[in-house]
Amino acid sequence: MKPVIVGISGASGSMLAMETVEELLRREMPTALVCSNAGRLVWQEELDVSFTETLALWQEHPGFTFHPINDLRAPIASGTYPTSGMVMVPASMNSIASVANGLSSNLLLRAADVCLKENRRLVLVPRESPLHSIHLENMLKLSRMGAVILPPEPAFYLKPKSVEDVVRFVVARIMVALNLDEELPENLQYGEDNGSNEWQN
Repeated sequence: MKPVIVGISGASGSMLAMETVEELLRREMPTALVCSNAGRLVWQEELDVSFTETLALWQEHPGFTFHPINDLRAPIASGTYPTSGMVMVPASMNSIASVANGLSSNLLLRAADVCLKENRRLVLVPRESPLHSIHLENMLKLSRMGAVILPPEPAFYLKPKSVEDVVRFVVARIMVALNLDEELPENLQYGEDNGSNEWQN
């Protein structure tokens, strides 16, 4: 299987990134990770655990690879290296602006740029509110280039009872957007039953 790239920027939403990586590893999907320096700082603030500690656990998985943010010689920096696509979660407005304008000064941005130029799946999970016109224009530009813009919106029809419920739903949407699943699990789909059902674990 070709690896999925997970990019973590400095926006809020570290829990989304953690659950995305862990879901890929549960599926035994080869996973290549790159995280910005700001992403590491936010990780510590939001999860009360250092990024290094979490990384050490992930590195026990044989299909997991971590690339330093400035390693522009990493395989994922080249279009000749085959991947299944990339998700940037969370995606800061700074990173989105850089990718939208073809700037690739580090591996996170370069990997996203490669996905665009090679017509591979690029999923962006933006974390900002409210959005001004430049934010929106950058995301529109990327959408027109083929990127999937996937805001981490909760499914209120499922009556989530915790942040973890919301995160699981967003990660399920990410799996579909990456073409790893054809559709959401039935218990996360809207319907006559699920519109009133409680969350199922």
